[in-house]
Amino acid sequence: MKHRIKIGQIGIGHNHGSEKMATVRRLPEIFEVVGVVEPDPHWRQQRGELPQYKNLPWLTEEQLFNTPGLQVVLVESDVPDLVATAKRCLEAGFHIHMDKPAGYDLLAYADMLDNARRKNLTVQLGYMFRSNPAVKLCLQFVREGWLGNVFEIDTVMSRQMSRDYRNWMSQFKGGSMYIFGSHLIDLIVAMLGKPDRVTTYLQKTHPELDDLEDNCLAVLEYPEATATVRSAVVEVDGFRRRQLVVCGDQGTMEIKPIEGCDVQKLDPPLPVVKPRLTLAKACGPYHAGFQEVCVPAMSGRYTDQLSELASIVRNEIENPFSLEHEMLVQQVLLAACCDEPMILN
Repeated sequence: MKHRIKIGQIGIGHNHGSEKMATVRRLPEIFEVVGVVEPDPHWRQQRGELPQYKNLPWLTEEQLFNTPGLQVVLVESDVPDLVATAKRCLEAGFHIHMDKPAGYDLLAYADMLDNARRKNLTVQLGYMFRSNPAVKLCLQFVREGWLGNVFEIDTVMSRQMSRDYRNWMSQFKGGSMYIFGSHLIDLIVAMLGKPDRVTTYLQKTHPELDDLEDNCLAVLEYPEATATVRSAVVEVDGFRRRQLVVCGDQGTMEIKPIEGCDVQKLDPPLPVVKPRLTLAKACGPYHAGFQEVCVPAMSGRYTDQLSELASIVRNEIENPFSLEHEMLVQQVLLAACCDEPMILN
């Protein structure tokens, strides 16, 4: 029987932190949760009583780091504190799952990743579509060449936001692109690599309310392809129009919607997503022409991702996303949050 991995969490300020904790607690055969750290009294008051943290020890960071046998830390601090917190975890010798995005200071982030490289520690970023079975199938199609030469990728990730959430997001240059577009840029970079040029359109729908760039578009230019990233936080029921569409000269795959619902309001399992596939010729088990593809329902948004983390930590598999990929995603994301077009050398 495999040993259980001792895991703790630092920070409850990230909006995905509670569900990450719920996920590892639903996997008791894999993880042993040792406790939670939250030094900020604001977040402790706002979220400390959430059921995901019920009956868990509240620790100081020092107490967590001194826990015998601790191997992994979930870094779920509020977004501005993620990189600094992750760096401390790595310096203390722990593998990390770090939520996103990874800050505006590329040098600090590069130093954090270099630390992980030197110590041979795992860094898993919390981009939430990486373990989505439909998305993984699409990435496989691209890598196998079944869609031919990819010339177009169109992505959307939108929703509506409360006034409080808008106020919180207003602190970030790039607004909805920074917070939500990052998930899509992660996928585009995985398929096409580094773009030559990034052009952005960052609009403020309600300047009378706040300074939030809440309707954003980025165009990523490649030698033989273009990719678009749209993210707005003013779209009614935007979850149902979140999409990934990949077009090649031999076929197209449409994942629309990516998840099918507001998954934060549903208990697992999640609804089945049915990608649509059109092929010029048969490839593998798929026939030429149009078809809906069956993929398994997800047992939870983060279940496969955190299970994969355990396999990486146990040296059963290699991390499918290299540190170089993580750095490039952040470089492209910051270019997508600029007011002026950026040429990436």
